[in-house]
Amino acid sequence: MIDYNIIGDDMQIVEVELDPEESVRAEVGAMAYMGPGIKMQTSTGGGLFSGLKRMLTGESFFITSFVYEGKDKGFVAFGAPYPGKIIPIDLAKFDGNILCQKDAFLCAAKGIDIDVALTKRLGSGFFGGEGFILQKLSGDGMAFVHAGGTIIKKELADGEHLRVDTGCLAAFTDSIDYNIQFIGGFKNALFGGEGVFLASLKGPGTVYLQSLPLSRLADRILAASTFQQQGER
Repeated sequence: MIDYNIIGDDMQIVEVELDPEESVRAEVGAMAYMGPGIKMQTSTGGGLFSGLKRMLTGESFFITSFVYEGKDKGFVAFGAPYPGKIIPIDLAKFDGNILCQKDAFLCAAKGIDIDVALTKRLGSGFFGGEGFILQKLSGDGMAFVHAGGTIIKKELADGEHLRVDTGCLAAFTDSIDYNIQFIGGFKNALFGGEGVFLASLKGPGTVYLQSLPLSRLADRILAASTFQQQGER
């Protein structure tokens, strides 16, 4: 377990407090600032195959460990990559496993494994878009994931269903039955304005939703940029 403090509102930073010889792992480039006595150790985090698997989820090939080699207390902080919230997750409360969107991982206590998880059904992989490749965080310590916009936490009862835009699904526990569902109907697909496929979730378990997926934000920025360029011509 590590002590931490989440600072800010829309562009948050998590500041982690470390005891001597304690460490935290993070995505390369996530570090915002750190105090004296912190030593950085960059590696693949478990060999060549581990690095390649992380690349599949949109993360860096390398991962950096921040080890405090001083006395008393040290600190290191990590910043969110785009507007949203940082979600602190104690994996011990979720049977040691949680699944999240492919680029959600920010940092975690030493001993947390970052792996690739694919959807259970092959059809989901071909048609599920963002929901196909997921990150699986495993261990018994603290992990921090980032999601866009406002975060909504849902507790699904046994057998309770929830349908979600694939991009709005930030994270969920391993107990959730997860599948990709086709909306159906030609007019829905052509004129609906939403994704053609939805994530179908069945409880029991915990689900974290995000109101502003990175893909949606990027689409709006691209559309605004294209409109501006056309106006300047």
